[in-house]
Amino acid sequence: MAAGRSTLNPSFKDALRAVAAALDDVAAKGMVIGGVAVIARGVARATRDVDATVALEGDVEALVTELERENLVPRIGDAVAFARTNQVLLLTHRPSAVDVDLSIAWLPFELEALAAAERVLLAGVSVRVARAEDLVIYKAIAWRPQDQQDVERLLTLHGKTMDLARIRRLVAEFAEALEEPERVNDVERLIDRALPKK
Repeated sequence: MAAGRSTLNPSFKDALRAVAAALDDVAAKGMVIGGVAVIARGVARATRDVDATVALEGDVEALVTELERENLVPRIGDAVAFARTNQVLLLTHRPSAVDVDLSIAWLPFELEALAAAERVLLAGVSVRVARAEDLVIYKAIAWRPQDQQDVERLLTLHGKTMDLARIRRLVAEFAEALEEPERVNDVERLIDRALPKK
């Protein structure tokens, strides 16, 4: 599957290529999420870093060693301890200085999203990317202003092929866990705006 037009500069493409190679090589299932994945799903926007996720099959320290083969190195001194506590490995692609945040997937939703990831050609780089439907859920959890824009644009582009009942169910579950019940109505408003009823 080929993605739409991207806004990725050459050094960023080098970082993405390294992440794609690492996700293919490491002993774990992985995919790209975040801004790069949104671009891969046809939304024209800029991004400065690469967000990805893996289902870890071993120790974080072993994963760091594997990632270093692609010049993806920790960007903080206690990256392994931080990842064990916070479920995210903070990296940088050494040649390009592009930051890479690699989250450790463990929730059922995350593992389900990983299993459904699709290979996309983005700016000449073949990389596994989260489905648009799963990106909406990831973005509905984070819910910063950029995430809200991404949700609306993804819904506008892909909403007619999404399982909206699944999105509503998972958003409601996360909203309850986050103790932010208003999130359900916020997402519903974006669904209504992106997919107006005739």
